[in-house]
Amino acid sequence: MKSPGFGKITAPAALVALIIAGAAAFGAVQAPVSQPENGAAAGQRGQAGGAAGQRGQRGGRGAQPAAPSAPTPRLPDGKVRLGPLPGEKGIWVGGGAFSNQPFLPWAKMVYDYRQANELEPHTRCKPSGGPRQFLTPYGVEFVDIPEQKRILIMDIGGPHTYRVIHMDAEHPKDLFPSYYGHSTGRWEGDTLVVDTIGFNEGFWFDRRGSPHTEKLHLIERFTRKDFNTMTYELTVDDPGAYTAPWTGGFDLRWRGGEEMFEYVCQDNNFAPTLLIGSEKSIDRSSDIVP
Repeated sequence: MKSPGFGKITAPAALVALIIAGAAAFGAVQAPVSQPENGAAAGQRGQAGGAAGQRGQRGGRGAQPAAPSAPTPRLPDGKVRLGPLPGEKGIWVGGGAFSNQPFLPWAKMVYDYRQANELEPHTRCKPSGGPRQFLTPYGVEFVDIPEQKRILIMDIGGPHTYRVIHMDAEHPKDLFPSYYGHSTGRWEGDTLVVDTIGFNEGFWFDRRGSPHTEKLHLIERFTRKDFNTMTYELTVDDPGAYTAPWTGGFDLRWRGGEEMFEYVCQDNNFAPTLLIGSEKSIDRSSDIVP
């Protein structure tokens, strides 16, 4: 049979062609994939929390090396710029989990209970509070207001709350407990050191459900190592929930070109009890329900 433009194909030749094509297809299927062992699982774990997972997302052996990051940006006075450059956009996205916390017995029981009963306040539209602020899928935005000596850390998800870091003040003597507490800040070289007290107990310390009390004293250190990476380190001192102070931390990653967006947490809400708590938890001393 004549095939236009290809000449005459005999049966043996056709068989050989099929064998060659099949071998090529089989080789393509069997070709090694450029991915680290257990890389996919590692990347998934990184989304739930862990530096190893972040490395998994970037890939391992055989992956293209990441382009070198630009240097750490700075303000005109030489201080590190925590937010985007003028005229540009960008947010910080965290990732990480804390482990080996020295729980008091009651705190360990609460932690274990929360593993099976994931009714976290932040996922029910309450402010994230504390380090949980850096463990959301939407990230945070740093806004430096030097004229007011304030640095704001804006939550993008949830109820769009924000945290104020006072760069020229001390902690008041009489603090009303709140989700973000009262934060003071200072620069130690290129590291922003934030000291916070006055937390309430209405939030989970992290996504895993680590508890805390109003005795919590939190020291956080933010170091922008280069344009795309900020190291987050914390020291936790809460004698009401832990047998000793402990430390933790992870890296925040820069996502350029992104900005805050409208996020309506209360939209299409089918669980009003979870949104505001049980009736017994509502403060009836005020006409306004928080």
